[in-house]
Amino acid sequence: MTCSYIPILKGQKRSNIMAGESYSHYGGRKSSDWCSKITVVTFVGISFVGIWMLISSSFSIPLQNSEISSTLKVTKNLPGQDFPVNAKREEDETFQGEKGFRRGRSLKEIEDEESEGDSSNLRNEEENQENSESSSSGDESQSGNESEEVDSREKDSTSSGGESETGGEDSNTDENGDLKLETEKAKKGETENEIYPAGDQSEILKETTTQNGPWSTQAAESEKENESQDSSSSKGYKWQLCKTDAGPDYIPCLDNVQAIRKLPSTSHYEHRERHCPIEPSTCLVPLPSGYKQPIGWPRSREQIWYSNVPHGKLAKVKGHQNWVKVTGEYLTFPGGGTQFKQGALHYIDFIQQTLPQISWGKQTRVILDVGCGVASFGGYLFERDVLAMSLAPKDEHEAQVQFALERGIPAISAVMGTKRLPFPGKVFDAVHCARCRVPWHIEGGKLLLELNRVLRPGGHFIWSATPVYRKDEENVGIWEAMSELTKSMCWELVEINEDKLNEVGVAIYRKPTSNDCYQSRKRNDPPMCEEADDSDAAWNITLQACLHKGPEDSSAHGSKWPAKWPLRSEKLPSWLRSSQVGVYGKAAPEDFAADYDHWKNVMSKSYLNDLGINWSSVRNVMDMKTIYGGFAAALKDLKVWVMNVVPIDSPDTLPIIYDRGLFGIYHDWCESFSTYPRSYDLLHADHLFSDIKKRCTIASVFAEVDRILRPEGKLIVRDNAETILEIENMARSVKWKVKMSYSKNGEGLLFVQKSFWRPNQEQIIKSAIA
Repeated sequence: MTCSYIPILKGQKRSNIMAGESYSHYGGRKSSDWCSKITVVTFVGISFVGIWMLISSSFSIPLQNSEISSTLKVTKNLPGQDFPVNAKREEDETFQGEKGFRRGRSLKEIEDEESEGDSSNLRNEEENQENSESSSSGDESQSGNESEEVDSREKDSTSSGGESETGGEDSNTDENGDLKLETEKAKKGETENEIYPAGDQSEILKETTTQNGPWSTQAAESEKENESQDSSSSKGYKWQLCKTDAGPDYIPCLDNVQAIRKLPSTSHYEHRERHCPIEPSTCLVPLPSGYKQPIGWPRSREQIWYSNVPHGKLAKVKGHQNWVKVTGEYLTFPGGGTQFKQGALHYIDFIQQTLPQISWGKQTRVILDVGCGVASFGGYLFERDVLAMSLAPKDEHEAQVQFALERGIPAISAVMGTKRLPFPGKVFDAVHCARCRVPWHIEGGKLLLELNRVLRPGGHFIWSATPVYRKDEENVGIWEAMSELTKSMCWELVEINEDKLNEVGVAIYRKPTSNDCYQSRKRNDPPMCEEADDSDAAWNITLQACLHKGPEDSSAHGSKWPAKWPLRSEKLPSWLRSSQVGVYGKAAPEDFAADYDHWKNVMSKSYLNDLGINWSSVRNVMDMKTIYGGFAAALKDLKVWVMNVVPIDSPDTLPIIYDRGLFGIYHDWCESFSTYPRSYDLLHADHLFSDIKKRCTIASVFAEVDRILRPEGKLIVRDNAETILEIENMARSVKWKVKMSYSKNGEGLLFVQKSFWRPNQEQIIKSAIA
């Protein structure tokens, strides 16, 4: 090696160099030796830099993750557990008896087991580009594959296949939306309370803290190339757009046109019930043209974007009753209804004035609103601390439940037809029907007897309908039939009153708290249900015109009224005893307390702050696999509502959730949920996917998640590491943004955000086309 450039060193004469002398006067060494030394030093220096860069990109830090290590898991088939697997009865023996109950390891057992592990893996998967690359990524956004705009409150889906991120994320996120790690903790190695460190400010955890200069990264190059390929095929998943008659409003189990066409009769609203396709769909539902980020709560209660729910028929039919109006680019909701044209709040207060024992938000906390319309009654009950499960069919009253959900009001698409409602028995504090168009008095009172099943002993039926206050022949006949039926059911008519402002009347009935009246009836009509008839069994059960007995044992569910709200959210239900074994294997009271403590810890140390979620933009939340409702209870102080879902093959703990002043529903995740597309802001799945893939394809469940989650909505998955990776790959394949992926000792957490992207290719769904 030669040296073409020799610097002038200290003590060296310029004239010697210029004269071309072969010796340096610095230390008496030859210049060739000096060049060799410089070469070695330079090589060693470069080597050290390379090693340092390699270490900084691949070094993993063992974390003491208290939040992951305290994950409560349910394992199967350990005897002695006192919670039956829910919702079915003798049709499926796996859902019966005291032997097949599930229990899990205790929190202490999990912590002890995980403390033995010495490895953790943190993947903050969204590698951000340097500022020098920001202009090129902006160009990529305009190319039509993924838009990275932060503020997209009024984003139009016509920007072909763009991906948008929620604006207004809190200070825990940087300008790219990724999670931050406190620099000082990273330097000191402090990890005791770091739940999910992300590393934007940590030199160890992110390569992008170094100066890339003119060099691109392999991640950026690969991402750009992938986006230039067929956008509907990635990582082995090929997604297509659902082509159906329902279009953007497709609900697979309610829009099965072919199955509905084959029904022998529709006289009992069979065509409005669930008829799921044999093979669950794996296509993605299209967005309405011009879809925008929904308006936030509480403004959404009064107005929503017309382009998000582009249906104007109901405004024409019910506009005079102040249901809904079309106002420019908005649908506006004056707060009225058929029975409360002058506003829901006046009507709500009128009911309590009629019967003060109703005591909204204290004594009466969870109600069922049948035939809810656009759910203004339930929307304004939030002001009285009341949760209303609003229910209406997908019928000629175009998109009424979709209006409710877009407004931020809980609702499901369901009908009172031939099947039981998907709720356990004895759980609702009150049931409300305001001109709900349900013929309660016919066929032996079969439908009213279903309300009796779900109504808590001592609960009220609030009936505001024309037979209460109109005196024409038809209404008088219905009133007399209802009076005879309710008396035979032992319901007490406690109050009748007239609302002079709205010119309507209301009748309030009370369900008995004991079986004394049933036993003293002269006629067994309606008949008492068979002893083997489980009133909590609700999934796909045919309605019977029979009367369920009330609880006879003080330790039975429904024997006592729960504590007043908000105390009941934390209080152990009176019927849970220490002799019972809980879902996690402890005594039931300890199980209940441990679950609540766990979710409060997760919420305070992780979900509320460390994930970078702007909770003010979150309204509609679903816990896809709940146990005791601890996740929802931990969120009770936020302006959100949580739909708690108990899968049909999980321990039947839904009555406990209702006793806490929360609500929920049974569901089989191998089928579509009874809600419209784009209903929820945040979905939470705790060990759901690893459980469900034993019975059905995980791709179909993910497609259902995509269907019910809004663009820019969030999905939080807690599961085993293998399943986390599988869901992460699916999320990437549909262009969702992976905000966090973390695993340790075989367990992990994934936090992803849905984009506006939709595939170009279509899949014809024959079952949903006439």
